[in-house]
Amino acid sequence: MTATVFETGGYRYAPGVSQYSAGVAAQPGFALHRVRFTKPLLLARGFERIEAHLKEIGRPVQAFCACELRSPAPFTEQGFRDFNEIYIGTLKRWGIFLEGVNPVARSNVCPQIAPPAEPSIHAFSYTVPDTNAQPSFVVAGSAEAPEGHGSYREVTVSLGDLSNEGLRKKMTFVINEMQRRMQLLGFDWPDVTATQIYTIHDFHSLLAEQFKETKALGHGLTWHFNRPPVVDLEYEMDCRAVFQEHVIKV
Repeated sequence: MTATVFETGGYRYAPGVSQYSAGVAAQPGFALHRVRFTKPLLLARGFERIEAHLKEIGRPVQAFCACELRSPAPFTEQGFRDFNEIYIGTLKRWGIFLEGVNPVARSNVCPQIAPPAEPSIHAFSYTVPDTNAQPSFVVAGSAEAPEGHGSYREVTVSLGDLSNEGLRKKMTFVINEMQRRMQLLGFDWPDVTATQIYTIHDFHSLLAEQFKETKALGHGLTWHFNRPPVVDLEYEMDCRAVFQEHVIKV
């Protein structure tokens, strides 16, 4: 499997599932920028703000290439499928989701404390022309289950096992999946500028063991006290190399 170029957006993507790609990287002559809202915006309002921001800076909506969502609580598997149909609707309207292929990377997690009332947008990334840009990318979030199967429960690593050994197996799977996705885009751990972890479980005793080979500890890890988006998933990560990040007050 290799990355596919989305010419209109100025980026390439690692194919994933219908709801998101496995990751995106700026094409030569472009850079990825990331914007975080000071608080999550409800999905429809968030997309409106993204569209307005891109218009203000002279970029087409097709430059939108990654987003980080926040949801009220983990979905059932059917609930997750239903939500994805709503989310994909905007990408179809923007001319991004074409012929069943979704190039946009995504993370969708559930804050354990003060969750939003409805699915919301926390942050997003997009491309801008930049002939001197450092190579940049965003890898989509992954929890401890291979994607593209009929049921997460059937393939979840150490399903229901929250022991130290269970968490170790979950972390190992997710870290390896992060690397696999990066390599599809032509990158690896030394290229990363930010790594995010999403779990409500105590994983700290495993940090050094799990991350010593990645070099990710050099730039630190951001831990969000959040759950993955589907019931019974317990540990998720995403990572990126982005050199321009902004915050929009809302």
